[in-house]
Amino acid sequence: MNDYGPLSFKVPEPPVRPGDEPDFSDFEVPRAGTVRKPDIDTDARDIKDLATTMIRVLNRDAEAVGPWAEDIDKDLLLHALRSMLKTRAFDERMMTLQRQGKTSFYMKCTGEEAIAIGQQLALSPGDMNFPTYRQQGLLLCQDYPVVDMICQILSNARDPLHGRQLPVLYSSKKHGFFTISGNLGTQYIHAVGWAMASAIKGDTKIAAAWIGDGSTAESDFHAALVNASVYKPPVVLNIVNNQWAISSFQGIAGGDSATFAERALGFGIPSLRVDGNDFMAVHAASKWAVERARRNLGPTLIEWVTYRVAPHSTSDDPSRYRPREESSAWPLGDPILRLKNHLIKKGNWSEERHTQAEAEFDEEMRVAAKEAESYGVMGGGSSARDIFEDVFKDMPPHLVAQRQKLGV
Repeated sequence: MNDYGPLSFKVPEPPVRPGDEPDFSDFEVPRAGTVRKPDIDTDARDIKDLATTMIRVLNRDAEAVGPWAEDIDKDLLLHALRSMLKTRAFDERMMTLQRQGKTSFYMKCTGEEAIAIGQQLALSPGDMNFPTYRQQGLLLCQDYPVVDMICQILSNARDPLHGRQLPVLYSSKKHGFFTISGNLGTQYIHAVGWAMASAIKGDTKIAAAWIGDGSTAESDFHAALVNASVYKPPVVLNIVNNQWAISSFQGIAGGDSATFAERALGFGIPSLRVDGNDFMAVHAASKWAVERARRNLGPTLIEWVTYRVAPHSTSDDPSRYRPREESSAWPLGDPILRLKNHLIKKGNWSEERHTQAEAEFDEEMRVAAKEAESYGVMGGGSSARDIFEDVFKDMPPHLVAQRQKLGV
């Protein structure tokens, strides 16, 4: 034993720290249009390379190129761009409300808007999303009532969830938006189970699961992949790799050892790695995976490569763990600007219309926030009776006594 030195283990270190220059020199970005598009029924073993490259459609000239480029209807593209602008305006207004002390907490999805919206526009009514807290675009591109969303954030008298959820943890069965769980990872096993139930019933609805790069280290993620591999339910398994899990860079969750998309390969699940800031690529890859699910070809896992521009939440200061300029140095750019430039290139949009749309959504959010505030802020207007209702089918005696004591 004297021939051996002391044992050690490795703690991954981010490539740069606050005060350093941002460095994405080792981040490989293939040219747009160079990654092949396989047939829908291709075996997972034949597309392993698609888990290590990156599907991209929009080139530097804002043109859609390559096999994944599709002739998407102009109205759908315009709806997508407007939904992304709407989502960003919503985020900015909610951040302002939090800074004004009108709500306790908020989480933005700045830079990630194309992912949720691109996939939602590939789904059908009745399909069910099992999201995390950064997929507000799923609701906003479906015209979910903005005032209701804000009331939930304010936990006021009009909160559709009656103050039972942390702000931003929405729920809407009508809009295919399963109640967000604050315990990260659970949505993956829920989605796989829901998809299995849909198949057992002989239904036509599929599920879409959402998780972040950090939460792939949770055991629920791996349990879901086992069941998805064995039972092959109609589910799309999304990993939003925005490079940061609060203050932990993606290497802490194993992102430096292999891509997150590669994790599906050991389970025999087809996997794609996609530029998450390219709406055209997001929509095309989502349609491919959704079609596989509808044809009973089983699950597909997609890693969306993006960057979390904003703080993790209103409780976070990213300047303490990453360079301030890192978001602007991100090589995949801004998803809104990329789609805007594509539509301008095609003659379907203009700088003037873009500026006008930004102003319109800013005003829409201002008016909606003002209405929501009229029902109360930071829990104002809620009732103690909400603690007791819709919890038990038959309220147990000790809660009945407590409610009577409170007089509610």
